[in-house]
Amino acid sequence: MPLVDLTIQETVAILTLKAGENRFNPTFLEELLAILDRVEHETDARSLLVTSAHEKIFSNGIDLDWLVPVLQRGDLAAGRAFFTQMNDLFRRLLTYPLITVAAISGHAFAGGAILSCCFDFRFMRADRGYFCLPEVDLGIPFLPGMNAILGKAIPRHLLERMQLTGCRLTAAECLSHNVVRGALPADTLCAEALAFVQPLNKKRGIVGELKRRLNRSILEIMDTQDPPLIASGVYHIA
Repeated sequence: MPLVDLTIQETVAILTLKAGENRFNPTFLEELLAILDRVEHETDARSLLVTSAHEKIFSNGIDLDWLVPVLQRGDLAAGRAFFTQMNDLFRRLLTYPLITVAAISGHAFAGGAILSCCFDFRFMRADRGYFCLPEVDLGIPFLPGMNAILGKAIPRHLLERMQLTGCRLTAAECLSHNVVRGALPADTLCAEALAFVQPLNKKRGIVGELKRRLNRSILEIMDTQDPPLIASGVYHIA
């Protein structure tokens, strides 16, 4: 069974994440990166809409059930490969030559929140789901590139509160701080996100170049961060 489902509606490629809580592990990341390549190289889509099939969860981020044993046994090669792959996904979305929209259909926790910030625009389900960075309680520090990505979408004062308290934001709170463009009922979330992005029939070349320039500082930080940091113990489970 595929972990990511692809449909095309006119000029919009719609990806539905179907890996349960859509946690990041090598298998899930590999399939998601592959389907992004497929959309770019095998379709004429001009925009990308991503949502989740899970009734409560958009993405709960890194699959700690996979990662913690890797780090505990000191398998630095596997750890570096994983973080490189995750960075590849973030970088891919930051520079993707299509307009991208996340329809956050439930909880976006930790890496799931970071993932959503890679998109150009975000819409969130209003009646269920939180936007949260619980790493302070998990004992996991953010890598420099992660902070840069979060700062792209979240105002500094709010980002400090989220990181240092681990608070959970509702869709209405996210909307009040312009983290998302809309807080919508579950049954209209994807339709509203689609109605927003469908008219944005922009040329891929200019979209990709604008993103590379807009996100240049983030990309430069990512170039100088992990995976080498893993080996030095900067990224660890406290």
